[in-house]
Amino acid sequence: MMRQYELVERVQRYKPDVNEALLNKAYVYAMQKHGHQKRASGDPYFSHPLEVAAILTEMHMDEATIAVALLHDTIEDTTATRAEIDELFGPEMGKLVEGLTKLKKLDLVSKKAEQAENLRKLLLAISEDVRVLLVKLADRLHNMRTLDHVPEAKRLRIAEETMDIYAPLAGRMGMQGMREELEEIAFRFINPEAYRAVTARLAEIFERNKGVLSEIEKALSTLFDKYSIKAEVKSRQKKPWSVFRKMEAKALSFEQLSDIFGFRVVVETVEDCYRALGAIHTTWSMVPGRFKDYISTPKQNDYRSIHTTIVGPSRQRVELQIRTYQMNKIAEYGVAAHSIYKDTGGKMNGAAHAISKETNAYAWLRRTIEQLAEGDNPEDFLENTKLELFQDQVFCFTPKGMLIALPRGATPIDFAYAVHTDVGDTCVGAKVNGRIMPLMTELKNGDEVEIIRSKAQVPPAAWESVVVTGKARSAIRRATKNAIRKQYSGLGIRILERAFERSGKTFTKESLKSVLHRLARKDIEDVLASVGRGELASTDVMKAVFPDYKDERVTLVAPKQREEGWSKIRNAAGMLFQIPGRAARKDKNQPRDDAVPIRGVRGWFLS
Repeated sequence: MMRQYELVERVQRYKPDVNEALLNKAYVYAMQKHGHQKRASGDPYFSHPLEVAAILTEMHMDEATIAVALLHDTIEDTTATRAEIDELFGPEMGKLVEGLTKLKKLDLVSKKAEQAENLRKLLLAISEDVRVLLVKLADRLHNMRTLDHVPEAKRLRIAEETMDIYAPLAGRMGMQGMREELEEIAFRFINPEAYRAVTARLAEIFERNKGVLSEIEKALSTLFDKYSIKAEVKSRQKKPWSVFRKMEAKALSFEQLSDIFGFRVVVETVEDCYRALGAIHTTWSMVPGRFKDYISTPKQNDYRSIHTTIVGPSRQRVELQIRTYQMNKIAEYGVAAHSIYKDTGGKMNGAAHAISKETNAYAWLRRTIEQLAEGDNPEDFLENTKLELFQDQVFCFTPKGMLIALPRGATPIDFAYAVHTDVGDTCVGAKVNGRIMPLMTELKNGDEVEIIRSKAQVPPAAWESVVVTGKARSAIRRATKNAIRKQYSGLGIRILERAFERSGKTFTKESLKSVLHRLARKDIEDVLASVGRGELASTDVMKAVFPDYKDERVTLVAPKQREEGWSKIRNAAGMLFQIPGRAARKDKNQPRDDAVPIRGVRGWFLS
């Protein structure tokens, strides 16, 4: 178990002015509170928050975040209280610890509606302070590393939850290293047979290609020396889950995969990235369609790099990623690497730092939170958010040059809603690269999209099955609901106008304002729509507006059932008919040869 001074030394390596007093106080407090508690593995419980803190030191987090990691289970599992932590460490740290305590109670793999609500809570907590997510992910990573000690049923549930929510969320926030490790461990528990098969084949292929990889690495280093480019070249191998997912998605065999191995070229400046790219492309042939410049158009999680595939020295395909050291750090640690220590103007126990919110990953988070505010159905929100967590992006432009990032498979309708909800609601057509195209056209990287609009447009409900973004689906569903409500509202107005007119009174919407409470409706439109749908009778509205109103409509007195010549409809209570020239049966045992079927109504007879 890591000792107190070792934790301080870890932080000092990247932050020499570390607040030792804060770390020491948090270490001692958490250790005393957890006391003799044990984990399922039999290890002291305090080893868990300590390992979580260690993971955060690898991400070069500030001492306040590491102190929160040490304290994150104290309110939940010990006698510690929020008030006590506020007093000892300050209210801001108390708030973070309490936030993590609440998140610990969330079970993301539960009934769909509950899972949706819990995902809402998780994202809302993250939006207030992303350090909640960093500690939560580090907590989840250590729990996954020790998952062997958990009962099998619970183990599978935690692994599925990790694969569904936490791993893609780490990826969306740019934390690729964290995502890959979470996915690999979850894969091992969810599909152990496939995991063993894939890892065995990867190990076999690596042994077979060691010499080739070394040769390519050497050739690249020699090339950069020739062009006086200071570069670090490293080979890398795809992770088991990434390989398995690609094989499943594209129905490929191992032999058909061309990008199991790749090379990462890390240079000092952005200019060097493009110089290195030029040197590579002038030496070896580029594979068409395999070039992506994420430096000029970064991914939504702030990932920046140049991707290219060449036909390498041994005539095989070689995938390359070219980036700066700073880009490499962001690719590994995501939001945690973003001007990590931005002054907030206020102290948090000596750590006047907060992670910058001026990142693309935070922009995605803000958009997701906006969907919450728009009141999406919880289950739809869950599906849409999960979908967007997993999807890759395409980058398109407005005619004015504004960049719009969309999930792969997006249409001009998705584009319109990404610009603004009003643009989507009034969209009637689209020009893609200057040509009018169908609204279900799949957009590609670099497309310029111009939306053609009409104020008379109402989004068709069928659009919901065409779009891929959660924002578009929610807006279409909302617009469809409003259009239907408007139709019922118009019908309700006509019904009430006629009803009031028959009673010699004039109907106005204003007359309903003062009687909403009597009708148990929240607004005038709600009353009108309820009347249009037949949920509220016009006479009830009349009585609410004019309490002395009496319904003077003629009430028909039903004839006695035994009276001759009258018939009733089976399965229809209270409906009697008399058919001229047909007498009622006097003898009930008389055969039913005089039954009259009613055409178009199944199972109904006059008798």
